[in-house]
Amino acid sequence: MGIRRRHWALAAPLALALLAATGCESTPGARAKPSAVPATSVARVCAKPAAGPAKAPPGAVTVDPAVAGDLAAKTRSSPRNTTFWLRPGRHRLESDRYAQVIPKEGDRYLGAPGAVLDGRKKNQYAFGGTARNVTIRYLTVRGFVAPHDEGVVNHDSADGWVIEHATIRNNSGAGLMAGARQRVRASCLRDNGQYGMNAYKAKGRISGLVVEGNEIVGNNTGDWERRREGCGCTGGIKFWAVDGADIRGNWVHDNRGTGLWADTNNNDFRIENNVLEANDGAALIYETSYNAVIRKNTIRRNNWVEGRRYADRGDTFPYPAVYLSESGGEPRIRARTDKIEIYRNVLENNWSGITLWENADRFCNSPANTSSGDCTLLVKNTGRCAQPAIATAPLYADCRWKTQRVDIHKNRFVLDKSVVDCTGKCDRMAVLANYGTYPDWSPYQGERVAEAITRKQHNRWYDNVYLGPWKFVAHDPSRTLDTWQWQGTPYQQDTGSTFRAGDGG
Repeated sequence: MGIRRRHWALAAPLALALLAATGCESTPGARAKPSAVPATSVARVCAKPAAGPAKAPPGAVTVDPAVAGDLAAKTRSSPRNTTFWLRPGRHRLESDRYAQVIPKEGDRYLGAPGAVLDGRKKNQYAFGGTARNVTIRYLTVRGFVAPHDEGVVNHDSADGWVIEHATIRNNSGAGLMAGARQRVRASCLRDNGQYGMNAYKAKGRISGLVVEGNEIVGNNTGDWERRREGCGCTGGIKFWAVDGADIRGNWVHDNRGTGLWADTNNNDFRIENNVLEANDGAALIYETSYNAVIRKNTIRRNNWVEGRRYADRGDTFPYPAVYLSESGGEPRIRARTDKIEIYRNVLENNWSGITLWENADRFCNSPANTSSGDCTLLVKNTGRCAQPAIATAPLYADCRWKTQRVDIHKNRFVLDKSVVDCTGKCDRMAVLANYGTYPDWSPYQGERVAEAITRKQHNRWYDNVYLGPWKFVAHDPSRTLDTWQWQGTPYQQDTGSTFRAGDGG
């Protein structure tokens, strides 16, 4: 953990339809105002949470809110596969900060209308332990104070949990952790201190993750990127080493920082039919990861705060709404696709569009690799990526995460600068790298990586529609191109695309 976002010059309800264009106003330096509800159907689960059963189901154990610790005690004394029904009211754990519910395999927790499990800013965790196949439905979980990088619900990342019609809000740390085959559906992950969900498992990989029809809003209230500059430790949801995920039909909005962030050796993602809007940072970051389909999403009014902040500092890097950083398609890694394909999305009035980036100094065993010592999925032993072998095949290719085999097509890119309230640096599409300099034994020094990502790694834009005054950056941040240069030799991008510079408004 602890991935750093890099300045280029340094080492560093469930189904959604595509939305019609809408406007929003902002002033320089201000956060985007909370989004109005889109005109189409979205996952409005925070404002209208589904109600749980008003009576205890047959055979369920009833939990009394008047008895502190009743839920944990009855869980301990009941066999596995027990259903617990929490009466209406505010349920409490015992006062010890480590007091928590430790489910048994197959346990089910159902909240009655108005049932709340309240940590009272005393307890760190709500539900923990390693039991599999636990279900939590119709319950509000709030007021827990998990430490940084830890979570409140499924604290120990157990496998097979189902979280449905739940509200997890106003907690420190992450509202929710994730295990393999976890299902998070129709839930509200709101106003948590660090993440809405932290899909991280200390041992083993997370596979078969489904996040569907949720509202993910207002997370990172602790503003951790400012408290620990460059930590890369925030977002509506952060994914780490997840192998197989379906992220669909969610409304991800007004988070302080990135909306969705997949970071370090994720693979086989489908991100589709989501509305990603008004997040302070990028709508989506896919970093040092592999093989994804990103389609039929509405992505609007993202990155106004962070993009403007960097621009005001004089930073020339094209910080975008969708950011692929050292990520690409890799046929040797099993997935449902061997590319990263970005298509049939609407990107409207974001701070810039899509950036494909590769840090020439970031590779396995490099001091500039901020991924906590991780290596690519193609090299198990990081120590192999050293002189002299790294300069020759296959390690020359396999020791670095590569932005390659990315197809960007049939998207609609809309930009009205009067809506974004900018005069420059908010209008770019980019494919680029930095000049390799570090460490002194690196075989990737000079323009090798910039040439590769721009011209040799099969990264293509085509058949897109552009409305507004778009510009294009290729090779490095100093090369800003107009439409003719972008489409012409040597870049030859956006074949079959249409451009209407005056139509962004």
